[in-house]
Amino acid sequence: MKRLIVMTVLVFGVLGGSQAAIDTREFSDDSLRQRYHDLASVLRCPKCQNQNIAESSSPIADDLRGEIHRMLHEGRSDEQIVDFMVSRYGDFVLYDPPLSLSTVLLWFGPAALLLAGGGAVAAVVASRRRSRPATGRALSESERHRLSGLLQDADLSIEQDP
Repeated sequence: MKRLIVMTVLVFGVLGGSQAAIDTREFSDDSLRQRYHDLASVLRCPKCQNQNIAESSSPIADDLRGEIHRMLHEGRSDEQIVDFMVSRYGDFVLYDPPLSLSTVLLWFGPAALLLAGGGAVAAVVASRRRSRPATGRALSESERHRLSGLLQDADLSIEQDP
């Protein structure tokens, strides 16, 4: 019974991913269709965040694909279409946004976080090293004698235990 449930969940999980966006828009020639697919693959879906609008099945991605289709039939260039999308949704719709004052955090934020994390780890390690108790105190003569007796007793008890 458990296997049946597991198999059912796996089948529905696999079928759930097959609901990708299916585009039924018509084009007058193949070059226009290729430009459409190229543009849809380089623009990021504002809702899905890490999917391009060609792969996204969200309503906003469908609207954006419709806008691209409309602008291509109006005769706009790829640059004009990308500029329109950027003016409407910001640099976020580009997978490779240009370096500007507003995108500095996108470009250098991950490196800054990595450096800050490394600095925090180094600070923790350094503070733990400083707070360790002193370890190299020599044993006094009485402590050595007592330790020697304990070790001899332990050796004898090991030899006697069969």
